[in-house]
Amino acid sequence: MLNALIGTIQEIKAQNSLEALKKMSSPLVNVIRDGKRQRIKSAELVKGDIVIIDEGDTIGADLRLIESHNLKIIESSLTGESLPTEKDASLVFSKKVGIGDRLNLAYMSTTVSYGRGLGVVINTGMDTEIGKIATSIDEEPESETPLQKVLAKLSKYLGMLTLLIVVLVLVIDIIWIFIDGKGLVLESYIEALLSSISLAVAAIPEGLAAVVTIVLAIGVQRMAKANTIVRKLHSVETLGAVSVICSDKTGTLTQNKMTVTEAYTINKYYKEADFNKTAPKPLKLLAKGMSLCSNASVDEGLYGDPTEIALVILANSLDLPKKLIEAEEERIAEYPFDSNRKMMSTTHKFKDGYISYTKGAIDSILKRSSFIYDNGVVRKITVDDINKINEANDYYSHQALRVLALAYFEGDSRDEKNLIFVGLTAMIDPPRKEAIPAVSKLHEAGISTVMITGDHKDTAFAVASMLGICTDINDCMTGSEIDLMTEEELKDAVKRVRVFARVSPENKVQIVRAFKANGHIVAMTGDGVNDAPSLKAADIGIAMGITGTDVAKGAADMVLADDNFASIEKAVEEGRGIYSNIKKTVYFLLGSNIAEVFAMLLLIILGLPAPLIAIHLLWVNLITDSLPAIALGMQAKDKAIMKEKPRDPSEGIFANGGLNLTLGYGIVITICVIISYFSCGFLNHAYSISAIKALYTSNPLILHQAQTMAFTTLAFAELFHMIGMSSPKESFIHIFKDKNHMLFIAFIAGILLQFLVIELPGVSDIFSTHNLTAICWLITFLMSILPLFIHEIVVLINYLKKKKELK
Repeated sequence: MLNALIGTIQEIKAQNSLEALKKMSSPLVNVIRDGKRQRIKSAELVKGDIVIIDEGDTIGADLRLIESHNLKIIESSLTGESLPTEKDASLVFSKKVGIGDRLNLAYMSTTVSYGRGLGVVINTGMDTEIGKIATSIDEEPESETPLQKVLAKLSKYLGMLTLLIVVLVLVIDIIWIFIDGKGLVLESYIEALLSSISLAVAAIPEGLAAVVTIVLAIGVQRMAKANTIVRKLHSVETLGAVSVICSDKTGTLTQNKMTVTEAYTINKYYKEADFNKTAPKPLKLLAKGMSLCSNASVDEGLYGDPTEIALVILANSLDLPKKLIEAEEERIAEYPFDSNRKMMSTTHKFKDGYISYTKGAIDSILKRSSFIYDNGVVRKITVDDINKINEANDYYSHQALRVLALAYFEGDSRDEKNLIFVGLTAMIDPPRKEAIPAVSKLHEAGISTVMITGDHKDTAFAVASMLGICTDINDCMTGSEIDLMTEEELKDAVKRVRVFARVSPENKVQIVRAFKANGHIVAMTGDGVNDAPSLKAADIGIAMGITGTDVAKGAADMVLADDNFASIEKAVEEGRGIYSNIKKTVYFLLGSNIAEVFAMLLLIILGLPAPLIAIHLLWVNLITDSLPAIALGMQAKDKAIMKEKPRDPSEGIFANGGLNLTLGYGIVITICVIISYFSCGFLNHAYSISAIKALYTSNPLILHQAQTMAFTTLAFAELFHMIGMSSPKESFIHIFKDKNHMLFIAFIAGILLQFLVIELPGVSDIFSTHNLTAICWLITFLMSILPLFIHEIVVLINYLKKKKELK
């Protein structure tokens, strides 16, 4: 019921990317039809329509531009590029180029940030680039998680084993029926059938599915505290097997905020540490001019172009708030940026006259500069000055920093000539501070971080270098290079490439599949519509909670509430801990089932009455085993878990000694149960198997007492086994150090519940148990504690072996 309920909830919440796509606003667009300007819904656009594009518009279809005037379009949700893309209708491409480089096209659902233009509709609806993405999401098949594959295989083997055991026990019982001369007694065959059913109950760990679900649910809660919202329960465990994380750059690895990180005035380089109230006069003039020559605002939220916002923030850090400096120097004119001039100028009035500031591309500014501001003195600019400025520009460009130059003119400079050069600002969307150690920790854990972005190769490499992802630009690849590769070539390339730039949505899916083809478990992060197909193609898709689109979130397995890459590292750590706990619960539960089956099978082969009846087995499997299993599932993760390499997804859950551990303790508990069962006969002076058989078959009360001892030994032994299994390689004393309260609660609850089943009138009748004498309790306790005693001996032997090896 629990599994069905959770499954239903997951189905209700399951992604439907096409529906999310449909819910994206259907904006109104301006078109020219029959020579007249009309305003229609974008859904009504058809091929051949001429669409008018203005600042602030959302593009309603894929367009081939026929006019563009300083046109900039924000395509981040489609291409992943952080800055607006400058469009040019005059361009014609002779060869295929990536989606982010098609500067003569405008795409559906992107937004115009600046300028205006005209475009002809070339594709609508599902034929648009965004529509193709939706189609690919729908076609991408769901894949099973490593844990689902393991549990499916385990269930298959257990099913076959159960069938074999049922047939075997039935055959053995029938043989004993004829040996005992009861071949004509119908009740004998009914008892044989009941015995085989009891064995079937013993062979199947009924609580396993529910316990695994509960452990995963506990993991979901823990991950929520680490800002990771899990949409699909089994993806919690998948994180623990991840060996490659393909991460979007903008906003995940970086701050998604253009920031001025360096600046230059003649003969002086500045770093971020210099951006403060005590900054020298040239730097303050540079920051003030950049801020005044912009249209951005940061007083009540961030408004404007990301580059200009960075310039205003720079001035603020130098104690030059825009409102204050605008009050002192009131803007009276603006000469907007255009793609030909590559500059923007503003003129301001102050108490002594007028001043004009011009910012833009360094080449454009230098061509118009006749003078230079040199530490408070205005003088003629020299060839040596220009060389130094270009040298600074080259230095910044090699770091993939975006460089802007500033000059000014004392007066109204409408012609933008004879300017006074001030300096350069260099900016980038910098890495998140917490992402750098996160990448390092993931590397220590054997997990490769791969950057996939729509940005340019140089910018991507620069950021990757800062993060420690990539140190050689030859380990970077572009989408256009991927387009020329075969599947096998790409499969080989991903073994070394750590940065993929200027990639299309199709490229992202190809990259994910190439890593998977190499045997990796792949996590993919993303926020845009363009990321949705790759999020679904990955073993685990991780969407951004703040900047992520509904389509991306719908295709993902989990969502980062804070858009922070460092949260992925914490989630991976949690995933590893959860898988480790699930392994412990599987070993624990199957060890119990092995003990039940072996004890039942051995005694039935000997012709003795079954030591456990069906209700005993159900009680142990569903109650006294489930509580310890849940407690094991709630254990804190090992502190050194991120020092280990990712587990091989092809290896079974019993790898690295898991099978030996499960069988070993199963056999130990089997011996304990059988000794307790025989002890009741010994106490009643029956010292041989035939004597015990005669005693138990002739005296139901003594049989019930023997079964009660076996039942209680099994239940108590599992509780002591839980303590050992909580840390298979350490002494049980660790539980007192770690203060694992759930283990104590499960242990005490298990003891009390078992005691009530035996001693409480009415309940004992239901379970066919018998009150135990003091000596019976003592034997039961000694047999129950034996697994923990054996555990301590094994730990000691391993410790002495390691100590000897070190010597």
